Amino acid sequence: MILEVSNVDTFYGTSHILQEVSLSVGEGEVVALLGRNGVGKTTTLRSVMGLSPPKRGSIRLRGVEIAGIPPYEVARLGVAYVPDDLRIFPDLTTVENLEIARRLSRRQGHWNRERVYELFPMLADLAPAKGINLSGGEKKMLGIGRALMANPSLLLLDEPSEGLAPLVVANLVDVLGRIHGQGVTILLADQNLKFCRKVCGRGYILEKGAVRFGGGMEEIWGNEEVIRKYLVV
Repeated sequence: MILEVSNVDTFYGTSHILQEVSLSVGEGEVVALLGRNGVGKTTTLRSVMGLSPPKRGSIRLRGVEIAGIPPYEVARLGVAYVPDDLRIFPDLTTVENLEIARRLSRRQGHWNRERVYELFPMLADLAPAKGINLSGGEKKMLGIGRALMANPSLLLLDEPSEGLAPLVVANLVDVLGRIHGQGVTILLADQNLKFCRKVCGRGYILEKGAVRFGGGMEEIWGNEEVIRKYLVV
């Protein structure tokens, strides 16, 4: 397993957000965290990345304990995180946003600016544009491209399909398939079950900060009771 999360409890102040969360992601898998807003999906990703360190429990990356270590150390071990708000540098150009990730990363691998442009041709056209002037979809592409510039072995994506038009979501399905084809393992959090079914092999459903169900995406898709109880808004 590339990632093993065991009995993790994470708090925001006195609020107990994650409650004994356990999950695993195998090398080369694409795994979904599913659930309604506010169930702990984002906090799970932030706990893995070290941005919201757990109070209890274990998070192991290829057998190495990473719970509580600083995010920059997690990144150097090969984890990249694309948050739902993307955190694009507004005053830097598209190409500068990409290059800053390359310069800060000490990792070598498949991904460089040219290969990111192959994945997102529009970013090449937008190279001189400042981040503040990009559309939501363009920022999404830049956020994923910037994460790839660090050549991660594990990519964490928070709500990648949120707010995107259907055609853009369809393109994102293709893009994630191509990223996966280059050997990148993906753990993503998203409410869109149809999108996750096309992208992911397995999924975990969270409710009130705990994992309530886990299984193959086809198993989840075919379980009307689970969908009605945990996923229907």
